[in-house]
Amino acid sequence: MADRQRIIIKVFRKFSNALGPDALEFLEDVIEQHDIADEDLETSVELIAKEYNKEDDATMKVSIDVLRRVYEGLQDRGEDAHVQHEFIDPDNHLFIVNAYEMPRWVWSQERGTFERITTTLTSTGTPESRTTSIRDRLHIIKQSVLRNDHFSASTLPSQDRERLVTLKSTKQLLGRAGQRFLLLGMLAHNKEGKVCLEDSDGRVELDFSKLDEPGEGFFTDGGFVLVEGEYTEEGTLEIIAIGQPPCEPREIARSVYGHIDFLGKGSTSLQEDKQLSLRVHQELLDTHFFFFSDLWLDHPQTLPGLQKIFDNCVENDFIPRVIIMCGNFTSKSIAHGNAREIQRYQDNFDALGDLIASYHSIARTTTFVFVPGPLDVTVNTVLPRRPILASFVNKLKSKVAKADFATNPCRIKFFHQEIVIFREDLMAKMLRNIIGVKPDVKSEDLKRYLVQTILDQSHLSPLSLHIQPTLSDYDHTLRLYPLPTVLVLADKYDRFKITYTGCHVFNPGSFVGKALSWSTYKPAEVNSEECTLELDTDE
Repeated sequence: MADRQRIIIKVFRKFSNALGPDALEFLEDVIEQHDIADEDLETSVELIAKEYNKEDDATMKVSIDVLRRVYEGLQDRGEDAHVQHEFIDPDNHLFIVNAYEMPRWVWSQERGTFERITTTLTSTGTPESRTTSIRDRLHIIKQSVLRNDHFSASTLPSQDRERLVTLKSTKQLLGRAGQRFLLLGMLAHNKEGKVCLEDSDGRVELDFSKLDEPGEGFFTDGGFVLVEGEYTEEGTLEIIAIGQPPCEPREIARSVYGHIDFLGKGSTSLQEDKQLSLRVHQELLDTHFFFFSDLWLDHPQTLPGLQKIFDNCVENDFIPRVIIMCGNFTSKSIAHGNAREIQRYQDNFDALGDLIASYHSIARTTTFVFVPGPLDVTVNTVLPRRPILASFVNKLKSKVAKADFATNPCRIKFFHQEIVIFREDLMAKMLRNIIGVKPDVKSEDLKRYLVQTILDQSHLSPLSLHIQPTLSDYDHTLRLYPLPTVLVLADKYDRFKITYTGCHVFNPGSFVGKALSWSTYKPAEVNSEECTLELDTDE
């Protein structure tokens, strides 16, 4: 009984709730009444705690009256479960999440968890928000690092704790020359142009002379790293090892913060995720998403290529649930173009709308998502980018009922899955700003390093603001924590697909050239497939 009480208290504490004796006794009675097995206890209590916190009159100290109401509601819902299970409409579980709609959650050092910011967000931001966004990244990485087996004392037997790795801060280096330290911080350059490591307490200059080779991944200006080295009399850290912070699997992060609705579309528990995953796998085996990138509408092969793909879909009754089209939608920038080029840009979207509308089975059932590229015309050029200007796509919207012009990046919530879509030439940008990378790196290694770095950094743009400007009030929209189910890095670099720490990452490639490339994604298998349309040489 004491063990059960401990589990109940622990679950509610995760939601920042305190249980009084009456509430605890009520929950124990519920568990006993329903004969809940020990292995199902935590997920069952978590369901009750989550539903309790959805109530408008829920208080931090659990109200027995609200708790009873929640329990009765769950019972009523359970009676109808067999009816509800018979119906599953994918459209009711499909959400396109634009960056500017996502709630802002920041890390609270005082509470040791995420805290929602309800003040109005602006595109200009403030000096405070710029500092907060960088510190947020550090604190989020740090709290997940400290939960890692190599850093968490609670996971080790007492006799092994002397081997525990301990993180220090830059302020702990002073007066301790000759000692070895492990630090977590951001790579940056000081006024003299020397590489240094910054954390929330200060900075220290790094000496790379004794480093044989860095760990795997890209180490860029603005990226967070773990460094081990010896503090010298000169006030520098003579590093012997440098590596990316370890990536935390989605399941672990969700087990801690599953009650937080990061996307603003409703949160689910791990138990609910498992149930949804099973249903998607069993009932939506034929559901597919198509991903296109560099869809140059001004190229003579693009629309005929799409027409062939649509013809094949209709002939084989293979209608995709969602088609994501990423820019650039033009082969050259028209930001400062003449009136004729601007009109042609709009006409190309009109032509695309006509093509889609001519396939009634696709236009009626498929959701189209358009993500702008670096050359497309949007209100802003910093991240996150707003959708393509409405004046260019109004006619397309009128012809295609399910057309959604999204931000860059944007997200898709499909049942329990979170799919992040980012259109940026990220590989070139990362390679231009590398501080260190392993020698003799091949193309396949570069792809793996890119994926590893982005996911380890828990951020789509792990670069200094002077390299890649971002809107500080919306930096959370670039965050990859908890890890998404799928990350689409639409890049003009070579296509690839890699699964890293349980996150499936792929680049659909460019829809340009003699062989037009795109990718299909199958939610039931959480896997993508590379597709190619070979064009005739005389086309």
